[in-house]
Amino acid sequence: MIHLTRLNHLPLVLNSDLIESIEATPDTVISLTTGQKLMVLEPAAEVVRRVVEFRRAIYCGILFSPSIRAGQSQTAEEPVDGGNRIGHGRDNCAGS
Repeated sequence: MIHLTRLNHLPLVLNSDLIESIEATPDTVISLTTGQKLMVLEPAAEVVRRVVEFRRAIYCGILFSPSIRAGQSQTAEEPVDGGNRIGHGRDNCAGS
């Protein structure tokens, strides 16, 4: 999820997986896979930067979520993957 600002200055949290395209016309228009279009104050490059930052945080294990195992939750020190290194360039993540 990324934080953006609508043209009327109201905050918006967007599921970045739904983004189909981003246009700068001169306002930034985000087209979603649902067919909805959103206009935001942030420039297109900033929206892309936030999406990349969010996905990098997930990939590097910076963001945490409850354990899949029933009745157990992970601690803040335990990444989503249980601490196992997956490879695929994970060593390039800051703080790993």
